[in-house]
Amino acid sequence: MGFCSWETQDTNKSIPNVYSTKDTFTVYLRDDKGNSWKESAYQGYAVFGGMDYYDLFREMNGLEDRDEATKLAFDPKRNDSLKWPTLTEDKDAEVTGKPKECSFQGFFYDF
Repeated sequence: MGFCSWETQDTNKSIPNVYSTKDTFTVYLRDDKGNSWKESAYQGYAVFGGMDYYDLFREMNGLEDRDEATKLAFDPKRNDSLKWPTLTEDKDAEVTGKPKECSFQGFFYDF
């Protein structure tokens, strides 16, 4: 399994994992009900504060399993009305929509 990462939706910063050359920082994963999970040392495998991003996406959209959720999240023909977990540096940031995927996967930085 490879690394995965996103950019924070409030600061547009790549979320590095603990194995990269960049310092990690605190990130909050939030659902549509106001619940949040705090992560200060992201491992690179979609888990923030003990909550798996794709499991949360699954729950928020009433899907059956994580595999179904992962496939839907990457499907370019997906429905635009889906609910997306948010990833921010500020726990109280008001953001919505799908977080932008990090092209460096939180590890493969070329700078």
